[in-house]
Amino acid sequence: VQLQASGGGLVQAGDSLRLSCAPSGRTFNNGVIGWFRQAPGKEREFVSMVMWSDGRSFYTDSVKGRFTISRDNAKNTVFLQMSSLKPEDTAVYICAAGNRFLTDVELVRYTEPGLYHYWGQGTLVTVSS
Repeated sequence: VQLQASGGGLVQAGDSLRLSCAPSGRTFNNGVIGWFRQAPGKEREFVSMVMWSDGRSFYTDSVKGRFTISRDNAKNTVFLQMSSLKPEDTAVYICAAGNRFLTDVELVRYTEPGLYHYWGQGTLVTVSS
């Protein structure tokens, strides 16, 4: 299983970027795709996740209202649309996949990296002030 993340780059504060995550090797029709980020010297941080089957999603507080996660079944791709970017959003963004179908209660708790089964290599997002 491979998770190919792409779309990162160097932007200015206030700009937008769209990240893509394309799993290959298996499908996650009943699973979850999540985005994490890791800034230099910091721990990996949960950003957002989406249920592949029905599109239910969840965001960390710091990106609510600015980031939107979505999935395109035809393209087998999950997108993270990032708007109003801030310098503190600078990090390597990594997509991950989990096998489980989550209830609404479980979904908001599925933020720990250890709960995800597969990981991609990440794409660098740099936001200048």
